[in-house]
Amino acid sequence: MIARLLTPLVDLFYPHCCAICGAALDQQSDKICIACEAALPVTGFHLFADNPIEKIFWGRTKVAHAMAAYYYSQSSGVQEMIHQFKYKQREDLAYYLGRKTGLMLTQTSWLHEIDRIVPVPLYSKKERKRGYNQARALAAGMAEVTNKPLATNLLSRQIYTHTQTKKGRIGRWSNVAEVFRASPAAAGLHLLLVDDVITTGATTEACCKALTDAGATVSVACLAYAWG
Repeated sequence: MIARLLTPLVDLFYPHCCAICGAALDQQSDKICIACEAALPVTGFHLFADNPIEKIFWGRTKVAHAMAAYYYSQSSGVQEMIHQFKYKQREDLAYYLGRKTGLMLTQTSWLHEIDRIVPVPLYSKKERKRGYNQARALAAGMAEVTNKPLATNLLSRQIYTHTQTKKGRIGRWSNVAEVFRASPAAAGLHLLLVDDVITTGATTEACCKALTDAGATVSVACLAYAWG
């Protein structure tokens, strides 16, 4: 549904060009060209346990499974697309990348355990300003590919927080502690929590804590891993 609604508007404002390099796309390509597609830094984390994303949460919060689809690095195609969907109204790119991540999830040994897909929520005022929640667009793409229900009413953000981009580990955690609230309806469900970029894991950890305190089991799928 989202893809059908977005396509006419995207075609109007963005010619059929690669979202990364700007080259004209052939009929077999959608948002990015074959060369840029081949250069995307895939992590492969979805294929093995105890991967770097899972290790982020060891000793901090209980996460059943975790993965990131791509590495996030300076001047990479992934960084460019994330910048576009967060700051240049390219919701279609978030949905597209969600579908690609969803295809990776279909290769996991644990997707069958998931009951619902839950995006990390934005504060309502920030979502109105941006026009959409990029994590929800990612999650919608994953939901379409995996045939898992999208649930946007199980987790809410109660307090506005400033951007995490320039904060250290301690600053990131204090910025999101006690920010999220889970619905009692999350109890007994295995939820796949979705976000765009994971660095220290502070936001994801806070979401996981709210959901597990409500009685849910939580796994994590993020688009990109910013390491180092």
